[in-house]
Amino acid sequence: MKRAIPVVALSVLGLISVWRYEPSLGPTETTAAPDPAPSASAGPPGSSTVIVEGTTITTEKGPVQVRATFEGDRITAVRMLQQPNHPQTKTAVPKLVAQTLEVQSADVDTVTGATITSDAYKESLQAALDAKGG
Repeated sequence: MKRAIPVVALSVLGLISVWRYEPSLGPTETTAAPDPAPSASAGPPGSSTVIVEGTTITTEKGPVQVRATFEGDRITAVRMLQQPNHPQTKTAVPKLVAQTLEVQSADVDTVTGATITSDAYKESLQAALDAKGG
């Protein structure tokens, strides 16, 4: 009888985890036929702002593409243009962006549970950095 209570409690926790699981259903955002090469554009006239889109990386979870904003040589913002519709990805993206702004490169740590998205993010961001010339 002493073992029955922990066994039942752990079983219920296991079932709750299974019920709450959300499988990947595909990308949340898509763009019309992205160019295979990264693209860059200047900000408003007279500013040193440059906006660069990385290449679209196709993964088994869905496409990943970033847009990086630069002020001079400094990365000031990163936005996901395309990302898989998956709970781990939604959790990982803010961490990846924060790391990017901190280290100012694509050399960021992989987020546990979102390895595929992390690797694709780094690859797309590196393409944007290369297109910008940094």
